[in-house]
Amino acid sequence: MKTLYSKFTLTTLLLMIGSLFIGFFITNTYYHQVIKAPNDEKNIEIAKQMVTYIEQQQNLVLQDYLSMLGEVGYQLYVVNDKGEGQFYGGAYRDKVLPQSAVAQVLNGEAYHGMRDFPKETFVTGFFANELVNTVGVPFSYKDETYALFMRPNIKLLFSEVHRILGALMAAMFILSLIGVMLLARTIINPIKKLTIATHNVADEQFATALNIEREDEIGQLANSFQQMSQQLQENDLLRKEFISNVSHDFQSPLLNIEGYTKLIATATTEAERLEYAAIIEVETKRLSNLTKQLLLLNTLDSSKRLLKSKPFSLSTQLRETIRKYRWQLEEKELELTYEIEEFTYNGDENLLQNVWDNLLTNAIKYNVQGGHITVKAQPSQGAIMICIQDSGIGMTTDDQLRIFERFYRADRARTAHGTGLGMPIVKQIIERHQGTIHIDSQENNGTTIIVTLPCL
Repeated sequence: MKTLYSKFTLTTLLLMIGSLFIGFFITNTYYHQVIKAPNDEKNIEIAKQMVTYIEQQQNLVLQDYLSMLGEVGYQLYVVNDKGEGQFYGGAYRDKVLPQSAVAQVLNGEAYHGMRDFPKETFVTGFFANELVNTVGVPFSYKDETYALFMRPNIKLLFSEVHRILGALMAAMFILSLIGVMLLARTIINPIKKLTIATHNVADEQFATALNIEREDEIGQLANSFQQMSQQLQENDLLRKEFISNVSHDFQSPLLNIEGYTKLIATATTEAERLEYAAIIEVETKRLSNLTKQLLLLNTLDSSKRLLKSKPFSLSTQLRETIRKYRWQLEEKELELTYEIEEFTYNGDENLLQNVWDNLLTNAIKYNVQGGHITVKAQPSQGAIMICIQDSGIGMTTDDQLRIFERFYRADRARTAHGTGLGMPIVKQIIERHQGTIHIDSQENNGTTIIVTLPCL
C-alpha cells in the first residue's frame, strides 16, 4: 500500500509535469493565434532591408555579404531565375521547397511561409527548422533576378542568457520537488505520531505524549487528540470505579439475602423467621431500587434520549408525591408543611417524578425523629422555584461537594441503605430541563435544596 508521503510526492510531481505540458500547449496556441503573423511580417521587413542593401550596393560581393548574414544569425537560401540555389548560414533540417513558392518570389511577390506554416501540436512553428518555414522576397543584382528565403538561425538565437534561463528553470524544478518532499515529511511525521498514539489509546495506554508543537490545523488536531486521550483516561477510571461500585452494591445485599435465607432454614422460633424475612425483604427492595436507578442512569446517559415534554400540573405532581409518602412521615413522626401555588409546567413528567421522589425520601430518611419538612413551590422571574427544607442530620462541606458523584455516600448515609445514585440522577434530570439545583446544608442543622426550572 502506498504511503501518504509517496502519494503526496507523486501527486506533486504529476502536477508539475502536467502544468508543464499544459503551459506548453497554451504557449503553442498563443504563438499560432497571436505571435505567428506579426513574426512573419517582422521577418519580411528584415529580408526587405537585406535585399534593399544589395540592390543599392551593386558593387559588393554577393556571396561574401550573404555568408556574413549567415554567420550573424540567419539561415538563407538564394535562388536565381535559372533555378540555381545556394544555402548560407545554418543548415535546414528539411530543404524541400515547392517550386511554386520559388516562382512566386521570382515574379515579385513575397512568400509568407512562417505565417502559413501548418499548426503543429508538439513543436511550434517558431522552432520548425524547415525551408518552407521561411519568408521570401525578390531582389535584383547585376541585372539578374533572385529569390531570397530567410529565417533566423534558432541555434544562434539561443545565447548564454537562454542557457542560463534554462538551467534556472531546471534548478527551480528540482528544488521545488525537493522542497515539496521536505514539506510532505513535515506534514506526514505528526500524522505518524498521531497514528502511533491512536494504537496506544486503543491498548488503553492513554498517557501518550505527542510532542507536536504546531499552530496550524495539524497542531489543533494534536491538541484535540490529547484532550480526547485525557477524557478517555478519565472515562476509563470512572468506568472501572463504576463497575467496582456496582459489583460491591450488588454483592452486599446478595450475601445478606443468602446468609439470612440459611438462617431462616435453621431458625427455631417464628419470631426469628419473621425477623430474617424482614431483612431479606429490605435487601431485595434495595436490589430492585438499585437496578431501576442504573437503568434510569443508562437512559439519561444516552445522547439519543429526548425529553418527552408536555404541559402538566407540576403543583399537582408535588402534592401527590407528598401524599404518597405520608405513611413514612407518620412513621417517623415528621411534621410537613407546604406552600404550592397552582401552575403548569412544560417538561418530562415521568423524569421529574424521580426528582421529587428522591428529594422527599432523602428529607425523610435523613431527618431526625419528630423533625419537620417544608416544601415551597412558586413561579419566580420566568422560572419555577421548588424549595425542600428539612431539619435533619445535614451534610459536611465535603459531602456537599461530592453529593452528585455516582455511588458517593457519607458514612451516616450507608446505614440508611442508600445507593449513591439518587442525587446524580436528580442533577442530570434537572440539567436536561436546563434547570439548576443548589444545596445549602450544615452538619446537624438540616438541609435546604432549591431547584430552579426555567419556563421553556
